[in-house]
Amino acid sequence: MFSGKSEEMIRRLRRAEIAGQRVLLFKPRIDDRYAAEHVVSHAGVRMTAVPVDGCAELVARAHGSDVVGIDEVQFFEHTIVDAALSLAASGSRVIAAGLDQDFRRLPFGPMPELLARAEFIDKLQAVCHRCGGPATTTQRLVDGRPAPYSGETIVVGALDSYEARCRDCHSAGQDSASWLAA
Repeated sequence: MFSGKSEEMIRRLRRAEIAGQRVLLFKPRIDDRYAAEHVVSHAGVRMTAVPVDGCAELVARAHGSDVVGIDEVQFFEHTIVDAALSLAASGSRVIAAGLDQDFRRLPFGPMPELLARAEFIDKLQAVCHRCGGPATTTQRLVDGRPAPYSGETIVVGALDSYEARCRDCHSAGQDSASWLAA
């Protein structure tokens, strides 16, 4: 989070629009942090998006698009990889943005396979909220403390729930029993 993934995707999609290409941006319906029908970066850059419930709906609505953007791709089911490959095979350029690791620093959803199958990858870094160094992980917070390791994998949130952290400043969190007793 906070590395500019959505903002970079929007920039690329806007360039495609300027070039006269038919662009369609999708987002998972569960991500309504800033706006239900827009992808909005943490810096406030926004673009109209189609909220979808899953890959089948995304593929059905993407037909005829020259460029397909998919934000928060880690929230989609694993079939998003086949969907992206199918769209690419049919002539669409697919641009996806998402987190490669969850708050535990484990591979997130379909991202490992999507990264392995992608033709081009840009891995962006944020700035660590603790030390100011390069941040490559996301720290989920509960009441200002690292979330328990046993917490839910998907919890949609922003600055109130997450911080960008470097490897040294990231905490794996405690199990729920010891965390609650602390």
